[in-house]
Amino acid sequence: MGIFEGAVVVYLRALYYPEGFAFPLKLMNNNVAITELIREFASLIMLLSVGVIAGKNISQRFAWFIYTFAVWDIVYYIFLYLILSWPESIFTWDILFLLPVAWTGPVISPVIISLLMILLAFVILIKNSDSNNQFKIIKREWILLIAGSLIIFVSFIWDYCKFINQNLSNIEISDKTISERLYFISFQYIPDKFPWLLFICGVLTIIIGILIIIKRNNTLFKLD
Repeated sequence: MGIFEGAVVVYLRALYYPEGFAFPLKLMNNNVAITELIREFASLIMLLSVGVIAGKNISQRFAWFIYTFAVWDIVYYIFLYLILSWPESIFTWDILFLLPVAWTGPVISPVIISLLMILLAFVILIKNSDSNNQFKIIKREWILLIAGSLIIFVSFIWDYCKFINQNLSNIEISDKTISERLYFISFQYIPDKFPWLLFICGVLTIIIGILIIIKRNNTLFKLD
């Protein structure tokens, strides 16, 4: 999946960025832009399918989904580096996702999240084996994991949304519809500042959730 994703990006960059990828994004043909959104959605469906097929219960399916998603992301960057010698550094900015809006951040940020996802997947799969079928993630742990994920999501869209908000009333495009303005402005966006503090807060929240899961379930199995 990571190689598949990377191959698509290689083709797109050959078409739109022959001199090398850089912000702002180049205007794409509407059909190409729509196809790219559909491809991203289809990729998620394929990753979900792997989780459904590989897992024996809801916890295992969730674990396999986040594991395949994380490996996909890491392999994607490795493939691009081998083919295009990109990214130049772990702090190079990238478009991470397009749904529901553009997610942006330094390359190291999604890699950190991928490593966290792999850790959580291992914890679930190891603890949720046939012999340890009492394992579960309880409500307070889900709250921490979801809260951390939402904080990280906000950190990824923060810079882009701030730019859109500042430029939506641009007098040069005041005669256009909202959707036309958004489309026009989005292709002028150049990343400015990543909210590292917000991102780190989200990461720490997830780490705390994972540690609580490990501690509680270790205690449970020792008592048994």
